[in-house]
Amino acid sequence: MPKYRPYQLHRFSPLSFVSLYAKNSTIYGTVLLWTALAVSANATVSQSFADVAATPLSQSSDIWAQLPSAIPSVPFDPVAPLQPPVESSPPPSVPPTEFNRYRLGSGDSIAVSVQNFPNLSFQATINTDGNILVPLVGTLRVAGLTVEQAQDLIRARLNRYVIEPEVAVVLQAQRPANITVIGEVVRPGYYALNPNSQLIAALQVAGGSSNVADLRSVVVRRSINNNSTIEQKVDLFTPLQNGQALPDLRLQDGDVVLVQRLDVGSEQNYDRQLVSRSGLAQQQITIRVLSYANQRIGTIALPNGSSFLDALAAIAPNPDATNLGKIALVRFDPERGKAVTQMLDGKRALMGDLAQNVPLQNNDVFVVGRTLIAKLEYALSTITRPINSTLQFLFFFDRLTR
Repeated sequence: MPKYRPYQLHRFSPLSFVSLYAKNSTIYGTVLLWTALAVSANATVSQSFADVAATPLSQSSDIWAQLPSAIPSVPFDPVAPLQPPVESSPPPSVPPTEFNRYRLGSGDSIAVSVQNFPNLSFQATINTDGNILVPLVGTLRVAGLTVEQAQDLIRARLNRYVIEPEVAVVLQAQRPANITVIGEVVRPGYYALNPNSQLIAALQVAGGSSNVADLRSVVVRRSINNNSTIEQKVDLFTPLQNGQALPDLRLQDGDVVLVQRLDVGSEQNYDRQLVSRSGLAQQQITIRVLSYANQRIGTIALPNGSSFLDALAAIAPNPDATNLGKIALVRFDPERGKAVTQMLDGKRALMGDLAQNVPLQNNDVFVVGRTLIAKLEYALSTITRPINSTLQFLFFFDRLTR
């Protein structure tokens, strides 16, 4: 342990005592200063509250306004209406030419040629990560780009190694189009279509449009490279009505097809019978027949677009045991939420009365037999629970025959 000489301690002792004294003086001065400030503030606040207590209520508002406040007052109206939440706007519509541009994705194969540099030309299939391997450049993401955009990107990257390269990109093979069909179709779901399939192929693979579909506004939604969504509305009914070619909209992988429901009151200019006879609607409908002979519901499959006479030919009722002049057609009306009965005269329909030869819809029910018609009318007039769906509608007739 080192030893210090005695004169060293005597030499620095006066300076140490002075520093210690200065530090203590500073601490004591600081404490006295904060104490004085606290006493002064306490006296000010006490005097302010004393003035408020001694001031009439009519004048107290002026004193309160003079008191310091750390939080500014905010006016509050308890009855003010709340602002409604901001609704998200639908995806923007784009011109058909822009919407039809094909965007590369996983599974697509492209051929890239670089003029005067055959060693840089190559063929590649986009992997699951959306990338390809470019000579000299390495891994490059091209998923979500159009062929033109991919060509410009490859040219820009090769330009770092080759002076102004001339690059051409060609799409060699397209990936299958995995799409989703929702809305008013027979079988909504997820389907895999061939590359470059048209919109009508999506409707056909989903079983066709239902009898309440509105083909004047079929929506196709598509996700693009910047995680945004664009949409295109397609009118399939007007060309069908005018005998023109249907729009040639090509589906791409990931598209969502929405077939909207026919709005209430918009059926005046919409010919359901025309749609039902086209290849866009479901090809077959099912009708049910409740007859007196078997006391149960039998099902008959008919082509979509069939009429009452077609049903009579399929039913083939015995004219001696059946009153053809009084046949009940029962149909569930989703807009009114109940079953609607219409009495038809088969004899008049056979004689050419078009008013009796009504077009049929899927899940229509025919009731043949005087006793069953009376039982049906009584059941419909005394039922208390509303029929809210087609399944409940069919379940009602199943219970009626028990």
